[in-house]
Amino acid sequence: MVARFIVNQLPDGPLKLTIDRTNWKIGAIDINIFYLGAVYQGVAFPILWTLLPKKGNSNTKERIVLINRFIAIFGVDKIDFIAADREFIGREFIRYLIDLKSKFRIRIKHNTRIGKRRGGTAQARNFFRNASLNCPIQLKGKRSIWGHKLYITGMRLADDYLIIIHHDENESAVILEDYSERWQIETLFKCLKSGGFNLEDTHLTHQERLETLISLLAITFAWAHVVGEWRHTHHPIIIKSHQRRAKSIFRYGLDWLRDVLLNSVEKLSAFHEALVLFLSRTQAYNLLI
Repeated sequence: MVARFIVNQLPDGPLKLTIDRTNWKIGAIDINIFYLGAVYQGVAFPILWTLLPKKGNSNTKERIVLINRFIAIFGVDKIDFIAADREFIGREFIRYLIDLKSKFRIRIKHNTRIGKRRGGTAQARNFFRNASLNCPIQLKGKRSIWGHKLYITGMRLADDYLIIIHHDENESAVILEDYSERWQIETLFKCLKSGGFNLEDTHLTHQERLETLISLLAITFAWAHVVGEWRHTHHPIIIKSHQRRAKSIFRYGLDWLRDVLLNSVEKLSAFHEALVLFLSRTQAYNLLI
């Protein structure tokens, strides 16, 4: 229900999905939340999540279960592509993504073995070692990796390599631009933590209570962003000298909502306006009226 509510805040059509974890420690207890988000206007809206009963990386089963939950609710056609970092690799997971027939952009480690055109394998970085800095290149044809035939797109960075595997044929610039959307989930984590809600400061460790809180924060995040969009349309966010906004759209909406809620008696009409704005994008609004 929460997932549908949040997706209703986003434009119609397939969604650019990204998966990642955020974690912290309270005493001896590890809080490890695995998120699936939909990219929109520089941030990932939290759609689904699961609390992992451990520290460290998710496993293949946990990844598949989370994506299958999304498909069960919205259907596979709601996926434009799935972007993920180097944690989300492996033969079984890539097989699953290929069988979905949905696009994916997954970064791999630079020492991953990739098949050469004339036989044998080499570390992924070797194919890009002599490339110009920050110049995207796509290897010719599909290459063997973990028993699958995939396209490889990448580039050499100043101190690393950015190497992406994908199953569909597309221009290297498009692949890297799609993958860059993955970083928006890091922006979401900042909004949930130090840049917005300070989720870590609650010190909740009871799983059911934490899940309830995360659901409330997901809804509130969407509300703050919707309000921020609305306010930015009528009162644009100031652009600073470095040509960036003084605040994010989320923060712009959150600060305004907080002011309204802390002064609800004087600003009751503003609160009502913000609530109607949010609910008008959802089926819940029809139920209320």
